[in-house]
Amino acid sequence: MAWVLTGCRQSSATASTETTTVTIENKGSDTIVNLALAWAERYQKIEPNVRIAVTGGGSGTGIAALVNGTVDIANASRQIKSEELEAAQANGIEPQEFVISRDAIAIIVHPSNPVDYLTLQQISDIFSGKITHWKDVGGEDRPIVLLSRETNSGTHVYFLEEVIRLGDEDNETLFSPDTLLLPSSEGIGTEVRQNPNAIGYDGLGYVTDDMKTISVSRDPEGPFWPPTVDTVNSGQYPIARELYMYTAGEPSAHIKTYLEWILGPEAQQIVLDLGFVPVAAE
Repeated sequence: MAWVLTGCRQSSATASTETTTVTIENKGSDTIVNLALAWAERYQKIEPNVRIAVTGGGSGTGIAALVNGTVDIANASRQIKSEELEAAQANGIEPQEFVISRDAIAIIVHPSNPVDYLTLQQISDIFSGKITHWKDVGGEDRPIVLLSRETNSGTHVYFLEEVIRLGDEDNETLFSPDTLLLPSSEGIGTEVRQNPNAIGYDGLGYVTDDMKTISVSRDPEGPFWPPTVDTVNSGQYPIARELYMYTAGEPSAHIKTYLEWILGPEAQQIVLDLGFVPVAAE
């Protein structure tokens, strides 16, 4: 029996000869997971013989699964790292990158917080622990409570490299040790809604009406831009990134067809509906 099971499981994206059902294993970024679930649900109505199994866990988790050969598509809110690429190649896997959406990283606070604007430098100083009270950035005399995603999150990595370190590869600034690390985007949003002193960051698709977003500028003089689809597309909002899917080499026929659908108008409308930024126009 063990020999039979091992021999039959050639790939998670292989069709069963009896049912002609195809399973595509899709895992990774928690930023992308809701979008990936919406895509999977819609696509299975179009192609009922294709089953897409979507799970989160973070960008690092998804890429590790791709390196280990246990998923067909890895979702990532950051690009694959050089050491991850080398590990994949050592396993005979050549990851292929697909940009499937864009996202703004919104700086979020409690609705009662009077602070409306922050520069990138101020945000860096806040999250690194140099600024610890809201009064130092025009707010009330309250301590700042820092919220972040956990370290296996691609959003955490992006925020560290591009915001806290301001895109400087030689900068070794870290998150303040007082930062509360939370396992999900929803967790950050929940804490921000409950805590008037909190500040966090989240993908634009996770921002709701019961939290406040901060307008951001690269320069002290401004202009300051809110995180929106329009300001991301125009390049005005300074904390924006691309979102990725990775496959283990050139995608098979079923996975290729699915990725082509993702980059088409129907799927990119779902991107827009969920608060992300479409890429199909390019």
